[in-house]
Formats: sequence, structure tokens, C-alpha cells
Amino acid sequence: MLRGLTGAGLGKLESNEQFIELAAKYGFAAVDIDALALVDSHSVDGARELLNKHGLVIGSIGLPVEWRGSEERFRADLPKLTQAAAAAAALGCTSCCTYVLPSTDLNAAHFMALATRRLRTCAQILGAYGIRLGLEFVGPHHLRTRWKHPFIWTLEETLDWIDAIGESNVGLLFDAYHWYTNGLTVADIEKLRPEQIVHVHINDAPDVPVEEVLDNGRVYPGEGVIDLAGFLQGLAKIGYKGAVSQEILMATPPTDSPESLAQRSKAGFDKVYAAAGL
Repeated sequence: MLRGLTGAGLGKLESNEQFIELAAKYGFAAVDIDALALVDSHSVDGARELLNKHGLVIGSIGLPVEWRGSEERFRADLPKLTQAAAAAAALGCTSCCTYVLPSTDLNAAHFMALATRRLRTCAQILGAYGIRLGLEFVGPHHLRTRWKHPFIWTLEETLDWIDAIGESNVGLLFDAYHWYTNGLTVADIEKLRPEQIVHVHINDAPDVPVEEVLDNGRVYPGEGVIDLAGFLQGLAKIGYKGAVSQEILMATPPTDSPESLAQRSKAGFDKVYAAAGL
């Protein structure tokens, strides 16, 4: 499994170049980054050279489509998806991810119908470029009632929805935080097949009751109470070999330098990977 970073948890990064350089300096092998922005600023050849120079691959790109809102906005965003998919494919990236909020102000049944069709369309566009779409179920309890109607927040529900979308390139963005806030176990990971997982996020939770864990209250790997050794062991046991990318969402962004935060991230990865025997 490739150690990876997102920009979340690295403070105020000055540029994609700084992000890439820090990831390489501290032993990471993958970055979650905007491939289209990288191509726009460097060209395809220049972006490839930058990544290759630092021994990095792109773990995943984000889905640049607002599929949760109006039909007009969704359709207006689709050309961006084609451009992003082309850029990602040119740089060897095969994963694109989006999150699924656990409640909605829309009628849930109607929203399900709309979202299923829209995500199917996104998956078909991505599939034409050899890219998979990862759906992230979101577990923190406070978000389950943040909006008017409950929606999806469990692993089982998300897998059923993936089946309903019906495209072979759709799978899970599997996040340690949402695994924890759903009360899942290593045994739940071991029931999965590696091809069901498109991408993985890793982070940790503070020592508070799980019902009080906030989505933007995350801590660095190895600094909290999540069984990240078990999480990683479960993924390794089923044969997952993709990126495991740190994503630290905080209410207030850290004020430490990106350099010190990248070093802190490396220490966290070293701790939990060692505990997992990896």
C-alpha cells in the first residue's frame, strides 16, 4: 500500500510544487492533487516530469462535478469532468473520488433517483478514460441530522448503492474516520474484495465518545484512538495495494509550517505502519 498525502493537514501550502516536494522529502509515494491544474500549469509532459522527478504518483483526483444540487449545475459541470479525466489519465491516475453526505434537505427518495443517474453518468465518463469512481460514506453522527432527511452513511448501504449505479468502475473511497464512526471492525474490512476499494483515507479521532466525534475534528494518524493498525492490517489482508492518503479535516487550519506538518505526518505513518507490521 502506498503512503499518500492530501493537502488537508499540511497547513497553508504555497503551491502544488511545494506539496509534491514535501511529499517526496518525507517518504510518501502518492499525492491526491488536481491533475487538471497541474497540467494547465506545467503541460502534460512537464507534470509527468515533475511527478517522476520526485518518485510520486497521483493517488486520486476529486470529482469536479456538483451532483448534489440542481440539474442545471450538474450538466454545466460535466465538461470539467471530461477535462479532468483526460488530464488524470495522461498522468497515470486511475482514481476519482467524491463524498456522500449522510443527510439532505431534499426528499431522500427523489435525491436517490437523481444522484444515482448523475453518478452513473460521471462513472461512464470516467470509465472512458480508464478511471474509477470512489464513493465515500460519511459516518460522524452530527452530520446524520445536520439536514432534514437521513440519507446514506453505512458501508452496507453504500455497497448496495454502488450495485444500483451499475457501473463496474464504481467502488468505495474507504476512510478510517468513517469506518470508526460507524462502529465497524477489522472483520468488516476482511469481508471486502480489494477491487471494491478505489481509494483509502487515513486519519485519527480524539478520545471522546464516538457519538461526539466531529467530521472536522480529526487528528493525525497515531495521535488518536482509532485502531489504525487493525485498519491497515485488514486492508493488507484482502490484498489492497493502492494509496492510503492522509486527510486531516480541522475546524481551524493548523498554523505550523507545511514542512513541520509533513514531518509530523511521516511520524504518524511510521508509527501506525510499524504497529501494523507493514
